[in-house]
Amino acid sequence: MNLPLHFGLLGTLEAGAIALLVGLLVYFLWHLLARRLRWSMGHTLAWPCVIAVAASAGIDMWKLFYMGIVRMESPFLARMFLSTIHDPNELGSRVVLEIFGALAGVALAWVTFSSRSAPENSR
Repeated sequence: MNLPLHFGLLGTLEAGAIALLVGLLVYFLWHLLARRLRWSMGHTLAWPCVIAVAASAGIDMWKLFYMGIVRMESPFLARMFLSTIHDPNELGSRVVLEIFGALAGVALAWVTFSSRSAPENSR
């Protein structure tokens, strides 16, 4: 995400809150599409989870994966790569909270929209 977040725990919590909003928005849009095309509940829940996690935590997950796989044999290369990360000290916790926030946003939206549409489904 290219947003000016704080450093440390506050920035991690901000990233998780943004991911929660992304999960809410993705589920809302996907719910409209799934309702129109009469998809099953599995499609209505699974794809928004995948899309929300990829959209909110994708870049940070890739950087975390890249740091673990690629050998950074010189301090210069390591410094260059770490300069591209907003807060390298909190990267792991930011990824965890972004994933949790995206999934919680989808779950919260599912609870909200399924309680509204329950009387319509009983007909």
